Amino acid sequence: MAWHNPPDSPARARKEKALASLAQHSSPAAQRASQRRRRSGHSPLLAPLVVFGAVVVLAGIYVAYVLWPRWPDVPVALDAPSLPIVISGTAFNIEPAAIRMSVQRRPGVHERVDLSYLWPSLVPPDPAIKPTVGAPIDPNERLFVTIASGEATLPLMERVQTIYPRYLVAEPTAGPPGLTFRGFRNDTPYDGDDLVFESNAPEHFLARCSRKGVTNSGVCLLERRIGNADIALRFPRDWLTEWQKVASNIDRLIARLHPG
Repeated sequence: MAWHNPPDSPARARKEKALASLAQHSSPAAQRASQRRRRSGHSPLLAPLVVFGAVVVLAGIYVAYVLWPRWPDVPVALDAPSLPIVISGTAFNIEPAAIRMSVQRRPGVHERVDLSYLWPSLVPPDPAIKPTVGAPIDPNERLFVTIASGEATLPLMERVQTIYPRYLVAEPTAGPPGLTFRGFRNDTPYDGDDLVFESNAPEHFLARCSRKGVTNSGVCLLERRIGNADIALRFPRDWLTEWQKVASNIDRLIARLHPG
């Protein structure tokens, strides 16, 4: 006997209709969430895109700020009060008229400053006096000062103890009363120079002086270190005949540049 599938019963038809409806429609909660998304109109990727866009905009603003051309700082007037200047973390007070380069004539942090003072008054030069062909500035009447970072160089006394001895002649010679001269050998980097120092206190007055100059007998370089800043003072070798006065005036000037 052959068996045949019974015709669809009403119950089976209702079951298939319910399954089809379940496949086509989600749960009420899902439907409500879908309706909210449709009403709000937001995509799940919108928030990351907004964040990315904000980052790009901020980066563009920073690059534009860094690369935007700026006018240089306006130099301070020569008759202005002393400027607070910081070099290598060390603070100085410097008269604008003493600063030789106008670009350095502003307060704040500097890599270096170049100064000059009349001798022996130690006042800044009169800016109204300009050198001419017939009346050039006499370097023998000025003390030149450079203040710069000393982080890349050894302090002077360390050089005297570790570097200079290998280049010096064996025997010192007497200079003006209270001074001792010790020459550098001719086959050294300091050929033509003498190490000049106070006989009883070399750390107080010690300079390297050339033996030949253009308008004088040579030039002396005396250095002091304050913090991480080096103060280099240049003056004519002829002044060594009054070296006590030179030492005293240098001490007074440094105290004025760096009070305390």
